[in-house]
Amino acid sequence: MTDSPQTGSAPARSDAPLLEIADLVVHYGAGGGPFSRSDRKIHAVEGVSLSIWAGETVGLVGESGCGKSTTARAVVRLLEPTGGRITVGGVDVTHLGRKALRPLRRELQMVFQDPYGSLNPRLPVSEIIAEPLKIHGQYQKRTGRARVDEVMALVGLTSEYGKRYPHQLSGGQRQRVGIARALALDPKVLILDEPVSALDVSIQAQVINLLEDIQTRLGIAFLFIAHNLSVVRQISDRVVVMYLGKVMEMGTRSEVYAEPAHPYTRALLSAAPVADPTVKGRRQRITLKGDVPSPADPPSGCVFHTRCWLREQLDDPTRCVTEVPQLVEAAGTNHAVACHFPEHTGDAIRGAGRRNGPAVAAPGEHLSAGAIS
Repeated sequence: MTDSPQTGSAPARSDAPLLEIADLVVHYGAGGGPFSRSDRKIHAVEGVSLSIWAGETVGLVGESGCGKSTTARAVVRLLEPTGGRITVGGVDVTHLGRKALRPLRRELQMVFQDPYGSLNPRLPVSEIIAEPLKIHGQYQKRTGRARVDEVMALVGLTSEYGKRYPHQLSGGQRQRVGIARALALDPKVLILDEPVSALDVSIQAQVINLLEDIQTRLGIAFLFIAHNLSVVRQISDRVVVMYLGKVMEMGTRSEVYAEPAHPYTRALLSAAPVADPTVKGRRQRITLKGDVPSPADPPSGCVFHTRCWLREQLDDPTRCVTEVPQLVEAAGTNHAVACHFPEHTGDAIRGAGRRNGPAVAAPGEHLSAGAIS
């Protein structure tokens, strides 16, 4: 798949991002119950920072339990952040009260992973989409119904679907309803939490194409959360890779997929399915040993060091255990990596991999044009 000017590199940016997350921290209590005195904490998100500009899609990827969905829920304030700052349209919403936050919710909407569980089964589709308009006082007798029909048409649903209930729709149609409901208030940023993971492969492609069309027409910004690297590659302008609550790597789609700088990113890309059997035969899988550590007791230093397949090949592996790596951009690029030994976005890592470990897959091997797996 060839990167287009719109999606292969970071798009032109305005002076300020629509959404800015700075050093976001989210901890859960890990006590034994309501009467427990334990002060143990689940370190769900630790110091995540990213920004999203108008018309841009940022893909957030990682294994299950890495903190992707927790980040999304904290951004829309369904969870209270433990630390850090969240800014929407220049307004700090990190600790705003419910009343002060309500007007800003129109700017930031969310589409959930389970299209059926996120829809009210007692309401028809037209009422589900109209509900946010009514809550925010924007549903008028003459224009309300027209607005509902407008967003339904935008997601590819005719007005006759407005009389149906969620159980009468397919999974793809339900997700279209969820997207329409999120778009009803004309938001500037849409948080998409695994929006296609519960759908069939063919329906995934339809929904991805729909989202791209909507972004082109409305100029809306997306934070797209997924574990499917092929889907993320197709839709994202920039990619952020998370592991155990921390950002391991971030950069443009071309930088992350063609020049992965972190060992964890390389392992993820090596596991991505490939449709072409000749390409698949040339690739070698990087198998990570051991289990993901518990977020209640994260490893010291680099949180990935317990599973890092490269650490034993380094001259000074103890540094990974004792020192927390900072997310640092390579000179002259937007490509940042949190690793003690990346050296110019991964030259040393890729060299070590060629000498002693699995080969890096060539750019373009992870997703053929139009294929989502």
